[in-house]
Amino acid sequence: MKVLLTGSSGYIGRRLKERLVEDSNLDLRLFVRNKKISLEDENNKIEVYEGDTFNLKSLEDALSGIDTAYYLIHSLQSKDYKNLDRISAQNFIDTAAKCGVKRVIYLGGLGVKDENTSKHLLSRIESGEVLSSNPKVQTIWIRAGVIIGSGSASFEIIRNLVEKLPVMITPKWVSTKAQPIAVDDVLEYLKSSLYLKEEENLQIDIGASAMSYKDMLLETAKALGLKRYILPVPFMSVKISSHWLNLFTPVPFTVAQALIEGLKSEVLIQNDNAQRFFPEIKPIGYFDAVKLAVKQIEENQVISRWSDIGGKVWEEDHEKKYSDAIFVDRKELSIEGIGREKIYKSFVTIGGENGWFDFDFLWEFRGVIDKILGGVGLNRGRRSQCDLRIGDCLDFWKVVDLQENERLLLFAQMKLPGLAWLEFRIKDGKLIQSAYFYPKGLWGRIYWYALMPMHYFVFGNMIKSIVERGREYDR
Repeated sequence: MKVLLTGSSGYIGRRLKERLVEDSNLDLRLFVRNKKISLEDENNKIEVYEGDTFNLKSLEDALSGIDTAYYLIHSLQSKDYKNLDRISAQNFIDTAAKCGVKRVIYLGGLGVKDENTSKHLLSRIESGEVLSSNPKVQTIWIRAGVIIGSGSASFEIIRNLVEKLPVMITPKWVSTKAQPIAVDDVLEYLKSSLYLKEEENLQIDIGASAMSYKDMLLETAKALGLKRYILPVPFMSVKISSHWLNLFTPVPFTVAQALIEGLKSEVLIQNDNAQRFFPEIKPIGYFDAVKLAVKQIEENQVISRWSDIGGKVWEEDHEKKYSDAIFVDRKELSIEGIGREKIYKSFVTIGGENGWFDFDFLWEFRGVIDKILGGVGLNRGRRSQCDLRIGDCLDFWKVVDLQENERLLLFAQMKLPGLAWLEFRIKDGKLIQSAYFYPKGLWGRIYWYALMPMHYFVFGNMIKSIVERGREYDR
């Protein structure tokens, strides 16, 4: 069976890819926005096609000869995501029909259309309706609610709130019911959908037992061995709640707002198709799903995170502006007598729980400012404290290039009056550390000059500390 997987660098897609690769009955092809993220897959002889669903030529190339295609695409990072999602889904299903694809498998969200349906959930429902509209292609529409797993947005929010706040003041929507499900169970449904014998369109709602968001918070506290108290209040608006989540959890304001709006309506299973067509799959309970997620985090076994998707990082315009950066703060230091691999190991373990050397308090202050402005802040940390790959988030940076024993390039995702990159490169017996900034108007230039004194201490100390840590590794 020839299978196309979209969204393979995202939270669900990366994990599903690992399962599909293990199936000897499949020939797997990936459709990605940037091939750099999938270099490892190309080396493993997986077909990798570059493009997106708005480029019909690249989409047709990717879908040609495919039997079954997974649609795991969402444009939440964009302000106009509702319209983009609809166009993307239409392009995909029309091209799939043109290329003779027999089946499309889509992962959407639980919920029904009514006056309380959030814009985010409505977009997921409309995508499913569009994908199910072409009679030439069968669509299996898997619908899940709150997905619990290491690195999922829902779990990261719940875990951070529980760990940081002994007493939680929550909106009245905390009593809304949902049916959470472990990420491994979601993957099992997606994988098993390849082999269904049905030929008609199917909508399959999945989830474990129904519970309120308050119960989820308390169960998470129990799983973490913590005692927590929840005080629901009627006056917390969507905006206030979104800022609250933005401040205390890793998600930026836009994501927090989309998720909070979704709490107004219940997300419950509407059919029994999961039991009818997949009787062998028995979803685990919420408590066990939390324990498993925490174990993976503690053992540095997090395969993917909600923030993995590249988004605007990969725009060609950004690449050009990086090359034409107006301001550059470059520092060099000799690494004679130290192995390149030791210096590389030193700078790729930067950030997250490992910190930023001696001026962590300045980085933390910048992270707080970013959170106040609605950015991602430092709360995202690292997927793994010892491993890094292209597409990973590193505090408020994104890894956009990684060349073993040679280079690490980070793109800034904090709120800035311009675009910024931080590069570490080993060349000619030296470590070269460069901060690039492409300002936006007058404020961008003022911002750069205002931070120059801080750069002098922070970046000067950073390169010395990286080399010293490399020397320690060498010893």
